[in-house]
Amino acid sequence: MTSRFSQFLLIAIALIFFSSCSDKNKESATIIIHGGTIYTVDSTQATVEAVAVKDNKILFAGSLEDAEGFKSEQTEIIDLEGKTMTPGLIEGHGHFMGLGYNELELDLMYTNSYQEIIDAVAERVKTAKPGEWITGRGWHQSKWDSMPEYTVKGFQTHHRLSEVSPDNPVYLRHASGHAGFANEKAMEIAGLIALSADGVKNYEIEGGEVIVDQAGRPTGIFSERAGGLIGKHIPANTPESNNQAFNLAIEACYKNGITGFHDAGIGRGTIALYDRMKAEGNMNIRIYAMLTGNDEELLNEWYEKGPHIDPDHRFTIRSIKLNCDGALGNRGAWLLESYTDRPGHFGLETLPMEMVDKTARNGLRNGFQVCSHAIGDRANREILDRYEAALTELSMLGTDHRFRIEHAQHLHPDDIPRFAELQVIPAMQAVHMSSDRPWAIDRLGEKRIKEGAYMWQDLLQSGIPIVNGTDVPVEPLNPIASFYASVSRKTLKGTPEGGYEPEQKMTREQALRSYTLDAAYGAFEEDIKGSISVGKLADFTIYNQDLMTVDEDKILNTEVVMTIFDGKVVYEKED
Repeated sequence: MTSRFSQFLLIAIALIFFSSCSDKNKESATIIIHGGTIYTVDSTQATVEAVAVKDNKILFAGSLEDAEGFKSEQTEIIDLEGKTMTPGLIEGHGHFMGLGYNELELDLMYTNSYQEIIDAVAERVKTAKPGEWITGRGWHQSKWDSMPEYTVKGFQTHHRLSEVSPDNPVYLRHASGHAGFANEKAMEIAGLIALSADGVKNYEIEGGEVIVDQAGRPTGIFSERAGGLIGKHIPANTPESNNQAFNLAIEACYKNGITGFHDAGIGRGTIALYDRMKAEGNMNIRIYAMLTGNDEELLNEWYEKGPHIDPDHRFTIRSIKLNCDGALGNRGAWLLESYTDRPGHFGLETLPMEMVDKTARNGLRNGFQVCSHAIGDRANREILDRYEAALTELSMLGTDHRFRIEHAQHLHPDDIPRFAELQVIPAMQAVHMSSDRPWAIDRLGEKRIKEGAYMWQDLLQSGIPIVNGTDVPVEPLNPIASFYASVSRKTLKGTPEGGYEPEQKMTREQALRSYTLDAAYGAFEEDIKGSISVGKLADFTIYNQDLMTVDEDKILNTEVVMTIFDGKVVYEKED
């Protein structure tokens, strides 16, 4: 009996000892989040009660009872108090420094008439130094309540703008970024006014258009690559303004629940800026950058050294951005058939297709993803053709290429299945449909709109994911607006009833994935972010209401109330 008792006692002591060791070895969470609906975008468990974070990684996602096992005296508890949390949102196509500079320049995004542009410039003239350039962005003539009495090819002319700013050069970029509007002083500095007597031939530029009046004089509108005639005379940004714009962009991202950003086309100066921000510990956003295809020498340098995949997941370069056509707003999108509202005009090929062909092959050989801007159906077809040729020729490499087409806004029906067949990812900004669809039908006509414009569900059903976003500063960064457009196919004013081409709506689950896991996939980062899964980065977005269940007409009332980046609360909306 004594022997049995001794054995029992030894076993009991051993269990206590090992249990004690186990408790000591169990990891402690730095943060535990609970108290609201948590959507994981993880197929193994769609929602969880709680998430435990250790430093900047997700330690646990599941029941609150189990999460409390990771609590220590040092653990911070965040009670959602009925609010909703998702993985941190990823802006799938935007222009980071453009976002920041939009905060510094004239923001014309919400102007509703030419008069409002005139008024904004006149106000800025009052505080501008003599001869100082006035720049801005965001106007869109097709969104105005009314057009000026005199127009050329559907655009306003510079005369009233020149009257309110006779001494300060003005250049205002179109919302799409594919055209610009200059006053007489800016054109004089560029040496364009003096050439007007010789007529139209002086303004021909490959891949662009200077719009002129009947007398051959420039109207102030510079489309596509013609914008460089003015742009090269605008003073370069300063280091101080770059720092300010960079920090303003980060603040804007936090406010909108954005923790990752696909920066669509950066050059040497921006690369140097981001490298410095990273070295100084200020790269407090996850940037997935595309090298600009406008600098072939830069591309060749990167082919030689290969992609840079940041182990800290702050600044990665492994893709290339090619600008292959224009936008519908300025009739620059490259079409198979001419514009309905400008017969005989097919848009513009803004980059020779030989460059797409060469870049696709170089990308496959050197480990770079190729992301080509294409809005018109011809541009999309031509790019798919070049991708297919390169993929066929270099199939022996077995590359997980994940080539993308940025925007893929208007497709010929025959080309829709080719995305899945070639595994080409469409990076589409749903909010473009919301803002463009009311007037895009004038450009394309009803048949082309219904058969090939903003074809989200057809693409998803073919088996290819969609990367969502806003193309900021083309559209405001607000992801709620793009989510609403994705699931409603309506304008932000809630029209029309039932939405435009409602069969192409995304489900709410698809829309959330397009801003999280599918966006991460579009950057080869699905293993580190995009879902609330153990081991992934602790980036979260928290909302004031459940955008997955709230009535459709209440979605736009959703607000981001907290953003958690890298395991730290970086934004909290004031009550």
